Amino acid sequence: MSTPNPGNSRRQMQTPELPKGEIISTYDRYEDAKHAVDVLARASFPVQQISILGNDLRSVERVTGRLTYGRVALMGALSGAYLGLFLGLLLFIFQPDNAAIMGVFIAALAIGAGFGMLFGVLSYAMNRNRRDFSSVMQMVATRYDLIVTPDLVFEARRILTEHAQK
Repeated sequence: MSTPNPGNSRRQMQTPELPKGEIISTYDRYEDAKHAVDVLARASFPVQQISILGNDLRSVERVTGRLTYGRVALMGALSGAYLGLFLGLLLFIFQPDNAAIMGVFIAALAIGAGFGMLFGVLSYAMNRNRRDFSSVMQMVATRYDLIVTPDLVFEARRILTEHAQK
C-alpha cells in the first residue's frame, strides 16, 4: 500500500519499475516489513528511500461459502437496495419539499431490492452448474524485502538491529 505524496509527483508519473538498491532485511509477513519501516521512521531515517518489495506472488482464492438460491436472493436484494437507496436520495435532493418523500424513499428501496433479487436469482440459475460457491480473490507475496539505496544500508541495519536487541 502506498500513500500519495504531492511533493513526489514526478516520481509517481514514471513508468513502474523495480526499486534499485540493496536488501536491508527480509520478512515473511507484510505487517513485519511495515513495522520495520515504522521503526526506521521513528529513528529519523529517510524513509522515502525505502521500498517494500513483495516476492513470489501467489493468487489466493478464499472460499467464503456455498451459494444457494436463498443466499443469492439475499445478496441480490441487498445490492439492489443500495441502488434503491441512491435513487431515493436523488429524489429527495431534487424534491425536498415533497410531503410524501418518505413513502417514495421506501418504495425506491423496495423496488431496488426486488429487482436486485430477481436479477441475482436469474443470473445464478443460468450459471448454476459452473460455480456453486462464493469467494474472495487476493494476491499474496511469500516474502517481503526492504530495499534501500546502497549508501544507507549500514545505517538502516544498525537501527533495526538496535531495535531488535531492546
